[in-house]
Amino acid sequence: MASGGIINHDGARGNGFAVRRWLNLAILACAVVLAVAGLGASPARAEYPDKIIKIVAPFAAGGGTDIIARTTAQEIQTDLGKSVIIENKPGAGTIIGTQTVATSEPDGYSLLMATFAHAVNPSLYKKLPFDPHTDFAAVSLIARSFNIVVVNPASKINSISDLIAEAKANPGKLNFGTFGTGTSAHLAGELFNAMAKVKMTAVPYKGAAPAISDLLGGQIDVMFTTVASAASLVAAGQLRALAVTSAERSAAFPQLPAVAEAGVPGYAAESWYGLYAPAKTPAPVIARLNQTIAKAVQSGAFKKLEANEGLIMVGGAPEQLDRYVGQEEERWRKLVKDANIEVQ
Repeated sequence: MASGGIINHDGARGNGFAVRRWLNLAILACAVVLAVAGLGASPARAEYPDKIIKIVAPFAAGGGTDIIARTTAQEIQTDLGKSVIIENKPGAGTIIGTQTVATSEPDGYSLLMATFAHAVNPSLYKKLPFDPHTDFAAVSLIARSFNIVVVNPASKINSISDLIAEAKANPGKLNFGTFGTGTSAHLAGELFNAMAKVKMTAVPYKGAAPAISDLLGGQIDVMFTTVASAASLVAAGQLRALAVTSAERSAAFPQLPAVAEAGVPGYAAESWYGLYAPAKTPAPVIARLNQTIAKAVQSGAFKKLEANEGLIMVGGAPEQLDRYVGQEEERWRKLVKDANIEVQ
């Protein structure tokens, strides 16, 4: 019996040990499973946007691109509920500002307000520090616009016919201001040179504002500038408008002839504004921004710009921006070559 008691006691103790061992192994197994699951899981991604968004405008503050960029920023901020700031980075025909975005993180927090130059720079430069076709993801074509031909009110040039006559009488002596080589203000002037068979000299600036400042001061003779940069000055009588560069008259400026009807048949040139993100920006972020721009161009602020400054609001799909820029690039390549336009 004694031995039987010992046997029973040892058996109970053995069974308790086995249970505890089983529990410990089960706990350890659960811990391993949870650890492995944790290694395989990615941290939760914050909903876009969760911090400040930056739009780079590759021109000086105060010009047409700056106005469009700031209006766009305000509308994005209203829709997405996060602050949107503008960073003006002028210089090198928009290359400095454009490269800033090309090398930014593709997370939707650094965007580019691209313009006419984005489609023309590949024709102007043998090599760029970025590839405009592969280093960017299109978001939306915000708006298209014509340019407006303006002079100082004290100028004796009162019409396109006067401008042609003065340019022919003084080859190379009339200066037209631009906001950089290859910008819409530049190539619109070069197209005028080619089609009107005159020779005016282009004077590049780092943005519309400093060029217009010199036009007001009498240092240059004429500009083919964006409507956004000149409309208020024309309305105030500080600049004299001669014509619009659209193929036909604009409803926003019905009193102004098109260059085509005022002495240069077939002439037409336009500028545009498109939003880009760095390549590889997540598709859901691009889609969210595109949706926001579609709403923005219907806003009161953009409707005002449309009515007062002749903008043609678009707000289309990313693919539309890609197609449009491709057509623009092809269109201006021949002029750049024929006019032997080189970047200094």
